[in-house]
Amino acid sequence: MKVIDHFKELDSSVFPIVTSGTFDGVHSGHLKILEGLVHQARAHGGESVVITYWPHPRFVLGKGSSSLKLLSTFEEKVKLLNEIGIDYLLKVRFSKEFSELSPEAFVQKVLLKGLKAKKFIIGYDHRFGKNQIGDIDFLKKNNVRFGLEIEEISRLDIDQVGISSTNIRQALMAGDVITAQGYLGRYYSLSGIVTRGDQIGRKIGFPTANLFISESYKLIPSDGVYAIFVYLGLQRFEGMLNIGWRPTVKGKKRTIEAHLFDFNKDIYGSHLRVELVAIIRKEIEFDHLNDLKQQLIKDKFATQTLLGKVNTNK
Repeated sequence: MKVIDHFKELDSSVFPIVTSGTFDGVHSGHLKILEGLVHQARAHGGESVVITYWPHPRFVLGKGSSSLKLLSTFEEKVKLLNEIGIDYLLKVRFSKEFSELSPEAFVQKVLLKGLKAKKFIIGYDHRFGKNQIGDIDFLKKNNVRFGLEIEEISRLDIDQVGISSTNIRQALMAGDVITAQGYLGRYYSLSGIVTRGDQIGRKIGFPTANLFISESYKLIPSDGVYAIFVYLGLQRFEGMLNIGWRPTVKGKKRTIEAHLFDFNKDIYGSHLRVELVAIIRKEIEFDHLNDLKQQLIKDKFATQTLLGKVNTNK
């Protein structure tokens, strides 16, 4: 997949079949739309093009942006769309100026002149252009004039996308990563850089990699201890992850700390990706560090048992 920021980067020979949206999480509810896009593009001997907007429109327009948390960073979205087989991802810089484009201007400048789209796949309730007055009816009424084939995504499919997104967020905020996995079609993951902590875990035999996630908009599941798979370069490890405030040591900020089993190397500055398989327990405050250590021993056994079953079932 080729990620482009400008129409000029689109090869002149392409026969673009286009859809647009934020596609946050690229979850199973999105797959019918995106896989259908890929299938149609190949059937026509063309290329599948996804238009996505960055920053997220709500961040720019201020509609509930302070509480908005996304299921995927832009880099994660790129990886997921690439795995589906999308040919081009057009990253449109969303701004207040862009939001002022009329529906007519959007079609003319973006779809026709910019992408030279042959077909536009759009949801029944999708709105675009200034004040969101552009819709499927506008496109259908003018499709002959535009010379653009329009395909409507049904209410059933669109509602499935909405239900999935809502349920994924609710599940993650409750720590229910198993339910989230069911909607995503994969494990929910977090990615970041390993930074230096206060090394209390090392003192009790459970050294941790403190994960710094620069994207503040990324949704972090609820506090607790999770069974995880950890990816360091091309290597995969089993481990457990603590998300929370570390009340036993009077922590002053929320942290994300991964303990990799049978691993004790210096990896500060390295990039880690963790897949959350299941929650083991909620975060607990202990009176003494030794009590925490004993609980972590139990957590490790529970995690290894669970991950062992997961690997056996694969």
